[in-house]
Amino acid sequence: ARGANRAGGEERALTSVAAGDRFRGEEPEHVPRLWHVTLSVSGARAPLTEVRRALEQLAHDHPFLLTSRYADDHAEIRYWEEARDLHDAAAVALRLWGEHRQTAGLPPWEIVGLEVIDRATYHQRIAAGYGPAPATPVGVHPF
Repeated sequence: ARGANRAGGEERALTSVAAGDRFRGEEPEHVPRLWHVTLSVSGARAPLTEVRRALEQLAHDHPFLLTSRYADDHAEIRYWEEARDLHDAAAVALRLWGEHRQTAGLPPWEIVGLEVIDRATYHQRIAAGYGPAPATPVGVHPF
């Protein structure tokens, strides 16, 4: 793309920065980082026993899930994701519910919320007494 005319009539080429790109002089990060993910879903009411069974199956299939809380019309899943950057962690999180709906028997709910924060931010929030409480007890629990 070409830039707008500058004061002296010069044109300047514009460039874009792709997700995950670094500024000149920064060291590239090749090592994956840990990201704390909170995925919220909701939809039409479903029997609580079926919701619980489906979330337990999802946790069994993917033991990275720390905790799930649920009601008959919504659920929240929290876990740690290892990814190169926030964009990769968010992309995986946004696919989680849909890709496992059939295999785990999850309700046909939609994703209504997503939070992805790095490990340092998660621990800062906990130390300051705000943010998501530590995921204890681990497992599937009603709200």
